[in-house]
Amino acid sequence: MARIEVEKIVKRYEGGEGTALDTVSLDIADGETIAVVGSSGCGKSSLLKIVAGLEQPDGGSVRFDGEDVTAVRPQQRGVGMVFQDYALYPSMKGKGNLSYYFQVHGRTEEEARARAKETADRMGIGFEQLLDQSSDTLSGGQQQRLAIARCIVREPRLFLMDEPICNLDAKLRESTRVEIRKLLRKFGISTLYVTHDQQEAVFMGDRIAVMRDGRIEQVGTFDELYYSPVNLFVATFIGSPPMSVLPAHASGGRLTVADAVWSAPVALPDGPVRIGVRPESWIIGRGDGALMSVSHIERIPTERAAFVHGRVGGDPVVVAAPLNQAQSDELRVMPDTERVYVFAAGGEQPLHTPGPLDLF
Repeated sequence: MARIEVEKIVKRYEGGEGTALDTVSLDIADGETIAVVGSSGCGKSSLLKIVAGLEQPDGGSVRFDGEDVTAVRPQQRGVGMVFQDYALYPSMKGKGNLSYYFQVHGRTEEEARARAKETADRMGIGFEQLLDQSSDTLSGGQQQRLAIARCIVREPRLFLMDEPICNLDAKLRESTRVEIRKLLRKFGISTLYVTHDQQEAVFMGDRIAVMRDGRIEQVGTFDELYYSPVNLFVATFIGSPPMSVLPAHASGGRLTVADAVWSAPVALPDGPVRIGVRPESWIIGRGDGALMSVSHIERIPTERAAFVHGRVGGDPVVVAAPLNQAQSDELRVMPDTERVYVFAAGGEQPLHTPGPLDLF
């Protein structure tokens, strides 16, 4: 285990056509899992490769427990890497995949067997059955489990996981996600977990780093990102369905939105602003609400809820509703003013964020 410090990393594309990483800094505490999330091409995998030593940065440093490892070869960093491609040796059985590391490094067969048995015991119920099977006969979830065990057997200081379950079908992805999270908690190994799926990031990470265009926009817990985003990008990126954003005009402590006028959540300077409202923060049926033209209702029986999709003043809006919400062409909706976000009209700066819900 180790504390990982990434400081002001810069990575440019070949030929100087762009910057993959732009002064990226990130700290991973000893035993912490940080999930890095962002859209394709934002720099997630480039960051992971720099930390692994697979690529060299054009600037900045990487430190493990205070030791500068920026120029250290990947084999000497003590990292365990798990990718979306399991990269197992198909000609070997499970135990062969676990012991291969020891063979390559000239360790004794006795040590290899002892370490493999110890790892199998720690991996939990049913894992030992995988050791006598050829890796190409295992299911996707079993192969990923074996790939993780192959990393653990080496006793890495750091886990690096790059989209490790994106190739699995939905049902298997969910069960494997739970299994990986249990293992990470059990072993307490510092982990950098890269994914494009925000729900996966929320589930896997103790903290989440949101990336955009080679920069880290914000690092924090889900509640910090959801209720206190540093800018409009993070506010709209975190949350499913995403926040609705509407143009508004502030004047005298009131907000004019489309055909409605509401109280402002805080004192605001007069002028144009943008408000953000989460799906669960809308109130349906109030006479002083704005008119919403409804396009369709998405019903989710497992959540006992529905999402009403439509437009207010021409802008898209998603409103959480009861599962039995009646179909209609129009609704009156207004936000819970205590849960409204306010952003500058011409930028991404937050003028007001509601903060976490007070449940007590």
